[in-house]
Amino acid sequence: MIEVIRTEDAPFVRFPDGTEPPLSQAIRVGDLVFTSGQGPLDPVTHEIPDDFAAQVRQVLANLVAVFAAAGSGKDRIVKCTCYLADRGDFTTFNRVYREFFADCPQLPARTTVVTQLVREGVRVEIDGVAAAGS
Repeated sequence: MIEVIRTEDAPFVRFPDGTEPPLSQAIRVGDLVFTSGQGPLDPVTHEIPDDFAAQVRQVLANLVAVFAAAGSGKDRIVKCTCYLADRGDFTTFNRVYREFFADCPQLPARTTVVTQLVREGVRVEIDGVAAAGS
């Protein structure tokens, strides 16, 4: 069974004309949850932090909020694909990412790429896969 996951605890971006992009925040299939890319938009203030480390923390918080809505959590994330807008941010990204997962029994498998991101001011985006269920 395929289940669409949506939560107000993580931002759901809209286009400037108010329409939603053609995607789901996440999809749960059996005991796996797959998220769409999460950006650094604060779900309450709708602001993007200027500081790169703060952007990484917000992205990770948004990712965990989507997983939580699907019945999973930070310690059940098995794979992340990380997108950075600037290779120069890689060291800071690794530091914040390691700190975030420090209390987990394992670090997720990870791929990190440098690419141009869609929204102005966004310097990081992450999508992931997590185990859910029993």
